[in-house]
Amino acid sequence: MGYTKDIIKGLSWLSAIRIVVRGLIFIKIPLIARILSPSQVGIFALAAIVLAFAETLTETGINIFLVQKRDSVDKYISTAWIVSILRGAILSLIIFISAQFIVPFFEFSDTLYLIQLISIVPLLRGFINPSVGKFIKDLHFKKEFIYRTSIIAVESIVSVVLVLIYESPTSLVWGMIAGAIFEIGLSFIMARPIPAMRFKKNLFGEIVKRGKWFTTIGIFSYMYQNLDDLVVGKLLGSGALGLYDYVYKISMLPITEIADVIIKTAFPVFVKFSEDKTRLFRAYLRILLLTLILSMPLGVIFFLFPETILRLLLGEQWISGADILRVLAILGVVRALSISVLAPFYALEKQEYVTLITVVGFLGLAATVIPFVQNWGLVGAGYAALVGSLFSVPFILYFLRKVFKGSKFT
Repeated sequence: MGYTKDIIKGLSWLSAIRIVVRGLIFIKIPLIARILSPSQVGIFALAAIVLAFAETLTETGINIFLVQKRDSVDKYISTAWIVSILRGAILSLIIFISAQFIVPFFEFSDTLYLIQLISIVPLLRGFINPSVGKFIKDLHFKKEFIYRTSIIAVESIVSVVLVLIYESPTSLVWGMIAGAIFEIGLSFIMARPIPAMRFKKNLFGEIVKRGKWFTTIGIFSYMYQNLDDLVVGKLLGSGALGLYDYVYKISMLPITEIADVIIKTAFPVFVKFSEDKTRLFRAYLRILLLTLILSMPLGVIFFLFPETILRLLLGEQWISGADILRVLAILGVVRALSISVLAPFYALEKQEYVTLITVVGFLGLAATVIPFVQNWGLVGAGYAALVGSLFSVPFILYFLRKVFKGSKFT
């Protein structure tokens, strides 16, 4: 029962601190929604999507790599830091230059400056101490979520204050920049060892070799999670994108947040059980059941009372998103369960399975999103996202059976 105590202890820290921080976000979103229009939110959403895509293209998977290593990872920290700095500089340049081509394609006004400004964020994030990845590995959940939630709190507070003053989507980018600067300082205060300007080619090769799957997963995961936004923005405009983006956030935040908290707590325990598939499978079933018990009630509430939720949280100008929220409520529960399913694959270093599952989900979304949006508008985008998630279910079941073959329960 030792691992159960670890999970309960970690879950307590994750839940308590996360509730406070997500409370801040639930304050942030309604405040911004009452000041900025859906069109202004859509302009920022496009800039954020560009940032996420650029970061995804060069994802190294360092944090998961550090957790997967069973021995000390201190020797990797300096090399990982240098790689991170170079990656940040390259990302910043890519985003700044690509803005010239992205803005004419989507025909969004006032987006060029926003995208170029947001290019500062990856440059800053490159200097974060990679040792923060050890918090999860060493089961230091208190440190992990004091760190994570402090950053989100700073970004949220700065964003809201600036939006109240300037009533501009640019304020949201400045909030991200403030959060990145704060994170650099906090990472060097809380995490050890502190990296130095030392680069070892052999360690770099090991990180890159292991990280290739994370890069592939990241690219398809990004497309899986953002293709519907991109299609909505292109076909329906910035106002529709802003509406879809915020309704999506409202529907996914509490539901998938539950799964994320549970899995981050359980993941290092899964790694410890990676050589005992019977114990791993038993732990996995408990986590899956816990995720279902906690996420399902929220999904039902969102499905039954979408107008009330949007009116209370975002205001009257967002009420047209009620039908979208119903569809996304179902998607939120499916996504929460999917997150919990992928954790054993990572623990067993089966990143290739996660890659294939993500690719299948993306293909399901890609095949349906354009015709669905053309026929049913924003609700069609939600249907397409749901179809993509359901497409991957048979593959998830197949790979689960494969990895747990030989345990007492299969």
